[in-house]
Amino acid sequence: MARIDEELKSRFESEQQKAMLNVMFTAAWFRNQQVDHFKPFGISPQQYNILRILRGARDRMNMHCVKERMIDRAPNATRLTDKLIAKGLVERQRCEEDRRVVYVRISAKGLEMLDHIDQAGRMDMERTTQSLTTEQAEQLNRLLDGWRDLATTPKKDNA
Repeated sequence: MARIDEELKSRFESEQQKAMLNVMFTAAWFRNQQVDHFKPFGISPQQYNILRILRGARDRMNMHCVKERMIDRAPNATRLTDKLIAKGLVERQRCEEDRRVVYVRISAKGLEMLDHIDQAGRMDMERTTQSLTTEQAEQLNRLLDGWRDLATTPKKDNA
């Protein structure tokens, strides 16, 4: 794959701007890879994320908790979940005490689909990450975590 400046045929104001755009460009590249991977299964990357969250819960969850755990916190998580329910991959249950609260859980069919997706995805993941050593991955994780921490830390007033 070409370098970001070659790929976008662009010059950047600074290395920081280039880094930010490189992260965004790479994230979009990964997202496109995921879309292609999930297409044969008839689900989106966001729906896959919901299924994984529900599998990890091992029991029912309310939609608020599902939304909090999503990687891409889509405002349409309920609509995405409704599509999974329609496919029989997720089951819905209303709370007896408060009918406004809806619980969801992954179905046996959803668990089976995740197993197939995960088996198919292992080879894709290995191919995508094979050139990254453990040390490089750790360094990249520290850099990205640190970047988000710095970007969300309120600046102190020098007054």
